[in-house]
Amino acid sequence: MVKSVSVGLLGLGTVGSGVVKIIKNHQDKLMHQIGCPVEIKKVAVRDRDKKRDVVLPEAVLTTNVEEVIHDPDIDVVIEVMGGIEETRRYILQALKNGKHVVTANKDLMALYGTELLAVASEHGCDLFYEASVAGGIPILRSLVDGLASDRITKMMGIVNGTTNYILTKMSKFNRKYEEVLAEAQALGYAEADPTSDVEGLDAARKMAILARLGFSMNIDLQDVYVKGITGITEEDLNYSKRLGYTMKLIGIAHRDGEKVEVSVQPTLLPETHPLASVNDEYNAVYVYGEAVGETMFYGPGAGSLPTATSVVSDLVAVMKNMRLGVNGRSAVTPQYDKQLKDDSEIYSKYFLRIHVKDQVGAFTKITSLFSERGVSFEKILQLPLKQKDLAEIVLVTHQASLKDYRDVLQQLRDLEVVEEVKSSYRVEGEGAL
Repeated sequence: MVKSVSVGLLGLGTVGSGVVKIIKNHQDKLMHQIGCPVEIKKVAVRDRDKKRDVVLPEAVLTTNVEEVIHDPDIDVVIEVMGGIEETRRYILQALKNGKHVVTANKDLMALYGTELLAVASEHGCDLFYEASVAGGIPILRSLVDGLASDRITKMMGIVNGTTNYILTKMSKFNRKYEEVLAEAQALGYAEADPTSDVEGLDAARKMAILARLGFSMNIDLQDVYVKGITGITEEDLNYSKRLGYTMKLIGIAHRDGEKVEVSVQPTLLPETHPLASVNDEYNAVYVYGEAVGETMFYGPGAGSLPTATSVVSDLVAVMKNMRLGVNGRSAVTPQYDKQLKDDSEIYSKYFLRIHVKDQVGAFTKITSLFSERGVSFEKILQLPLKQKDLAEIVLVTHQASLKDYRDVLQQLRDLEVVEEVKSSYRVEGEGAL
């Protein structure tokens, strides 16, 4: 019988404060779940004197991380400080010291998850990271436990609240990107440097983690194709709506047979698609299994208490394992060798907007290029522009391979009647798949 579990925190920011609040306020629930109290023994912070919305005894705070990871009385280290290289060293040392680790660090797990999980297993320790993807949504545990008996073939979703907030406001209220970004920063939805969010890097890290777990395959961050939202214009959004679509930054991990593709990119969804109605800072992930069919996980993708809820849920899982004496046995090595699709094996529909010279035969030349590669059109709009000598063509293709579509794009840019290829986006069909 474990008398109590001692916890050390690395970081006491937004998520760390939420963790302290939940542990303090839900002590009776934790006692009921695991039969023993949870004690916060040490918290490593950068500034002991900083004003915070949680109160801890002075003796609990330290500016020295070593006091947490080397304390023999601390059973579990909760890492909510962020960072990559330095944090990796701390977690490796904590695991080697026999401490279980709970982290919310998606950057770290996307880059070094395989290594850290191997070290954890070697030293009989748990390493859980539910909060690293989609905040308060229990998506990772659902993949590992709830859908353990199924074969996952596709995961598709909105996994970054910042970009979803920006695109929601741009689309619904015809507002400019720069204006909405500034608002998101003021509200705390976007960082002062928003690059990781708006260029799709944050979402790519989460999709690498999801694909690794869902497909039981060592998917690396560099395997994820990434395109952000900074190039999306009001015209793109208006034409999307006119054609019956909603624009979202969508992460897709898709398996056909033994080969997979993983990407993050602005994607047009039919307005009837469930993900099209996921607005503002909310996240949602579709998971398709061969047996269960379609399931959708929806909820807040960030925030102090939602994310902290996932962190403390991982802590409960660690403590239950301690009671059962099975720590370090939950990590499963990948079942499959990594096999990535090439461009000729990736199929989708595409939205394309081009400016062409308004002259006889221009459209025929363009359609000939597409037909030569076997790419046909599902929807077409042709509109005059204010410049009298130019016209705008907006089209949506039928399913085509990425290779054929890219070849067509390159040839279009070289075509004399094409003034400019303005934009191009992936289009997903009806339903989740």
